[in-house]
Amino acid sequence: MSRGVMLMSGGIDSPVALDLLLRQGHELLAVHLDNRPFTDDSPLEKIVDHLALLRERYRQPIPLYVVPHGPTQVTLMRSTDRHVGCVLCRRFMWRSAERIAEREGASYLATGEALGQVASQTLSNMRTATAAVRLPIVRPLIGLDKQEIEGHAKRLGTYAISTRPGVCCQAVPDRPATRSDLIQIGGEEAKLDVDQIVDDCVRKAIVL
Repeated sequence: MSRGVMLMSGGIDSPVALDLLLRQGHELLAVHLDNRPFTDDSPLEKIVDHLALLRERYRQPIPLYVVPHGPTQVTLMRSTDRHVGCVLCRRFMWRSAERIAEREGASYLATGEALGQVASQTLSNMRTATAAVRLPIVRPLIGLDKQEIEGHAKRLGTYAISTRPGVCCQAVPDRPATRSDLIQIGGEEAKLDVDQIVDDCVRKAIVL
């Protein structure tokens, strides 16, 4: 089976998506885009516990890259249209994950996205966000509803971890765009040194 990189958020969805790929025999490593100071320590703590459970279940190491994403959020908030902040954020997350995938010899990226659950997961915004990278994107949960995902998480044992108290990302705009296009996003990114931002993130990543 192929080797992939799973984006992990600490929420309910990503450990379920990871489980679905692991049960098919894929080799995975995890990447967490650490949004502190716009959140607290809880997302990383949850991911560490998710991975401990899945490592034990599948007897697979599942390395975890922790990439500092807070400075990128600061730059986006200061320099770009807040209305499309979530889409821009996702594009930088994908770029960092792709850099790590290339370093690790992985052939695809994976995520716990399910269609339409939040503003960044509309078809329009997913298309715009993932246009930032070249590697294929695997979405094991794309057609599932929230009840199906939560049911799987409860059977897996990750639901109780995911729903522990914690601070949600405070960088989310008040009115996030549910539609976006590449011309608009390209104009916003023209205000930034994209490669330098990604270089800084990946260079400062740590492996747990």
